[in-house]
Amino acid sequence: MQRGSDRLSVHRDDEMKHELQGMLRSGHPTRSEEWHDPEPTADDDPEVAGGPVAPGTAGSLESVRYELARRLGRTAFPAGPAELIRALRRDNAPDALIAPLEGLPHKARYANAQELAEAVVEAAEGGGGQP
Repeated sequence: MQRGSDRLSVHRDDEMKHELQGMLRSGHPTRSEEWHDPEPTADDDPEVAGGPVAPGTAGSLESVRYELARRLGRTAFPAGPAELIRALRRDNAPDALIAPLEGLPHKARYANAQELAEAVVEAAEGGGGQP
C-alpha cells in the first residue's frame, strides 16, 4: 500500500538501489570518473559511523552524555549504578559503555544523564567517581 508520502517513484527507488549496489558490495567507489564519487569527509566532521562512544576513548563529555541518555532515557533516573547497569543491559548496550559504571561507588545516586556522564568521565580520567 502506497501512502503518497514518497518523494520518489518506485522505479526511481529501484534505480537508486541499483546504482549503489556495487559500492555497497565492494566497500569502495566503483565509478570510473572521479567526479562521480562522493566528497570525502572533512577533518572537523562528526564521527557518524565510528560505533558507540565509550568513556576513556576520544569521546568528550557531551558524546558520553548523549550515548548514555540515548540508551537510558528519562525513566531510568534517579538511580544508582547497579540499576543503571541493569537498564543498559536490557537495552543491549555495548560492554564498553557498561564497564565504566561498574567502577562507580555503589551508594551513589544520579538524578540525570548529565550527572552520570560527569561521574563516568571523571572516573575514566582517573579522578574517581562521585561520593
